Amino acid sequence: MRIQPTVTGSSSSAAKHLFSTKELVLGGMFAAVLAVISQLSIPLPTGVPITIQVFGVTLVGVVLGWRLGLFSAIAYILLGAVGLPVFANFRGGFGVLTGVTGGYIWAWPFLAALSGIKPNMKNKYVNTGLIILSSLLGLAIVETVGGLQWAALAGDRTVAGIFAYSMTAFVPKDILLTILAVLAGLPIRKRIFHL
Repeated sequence: MRIQPTVTGSSSSAAKHLFSTKELVLGGMFAAVLAVISQLSIPLPTGVPITIQVFGVTLVGVVLGWRLGLFSAIAYILLGAVGLPVFANFRGGFGVLTGVTGGYIWAWPFLAALSGIKPNMKNKYVNTGLIILSSLLGLAIVETVGGLQWAALAGDRTVAGIFAYSMTAFVPKDILLTILAVLAGLPIRKRIFHL
């Protein structure tokens, strides 16, 4: 008599992978997209360059969804933290994350995750509007965390001064980039995942 092992619900769920092979490949590809987009920057004397990275992070979240978008943003940050030159101006290393621009980078997983939330309303325009709103909430987290770390490390500037500067130099551009990324990302997601 041969005894067959029984598979319980908990062990069968543990056997499932967090991501499929296709998802891992897509997450890695979009981490690479972030690395490429990060090089499109204009250095400024303040130490914080003008970039379109917010577009890339939002696009990652919208296309991949919150879970895979979060993974892709974290993978990008880890690649940079270990020294690969994936951050703006071909920089890498943990020092970038602890520098004046690091707060923005630390907050990107929030932006990617919030951009990846998919509401299930019956109206596609309402869905798009809600995705834009959640993405803008993610952007507000990025601007706040980034501004606070910048102000903490730029001894000659106040928090109010940093935020006033950001509101004119970065925030309007980033709001526009976030909205454009949502509008560009939704059809890409549909093509990739056939939704």
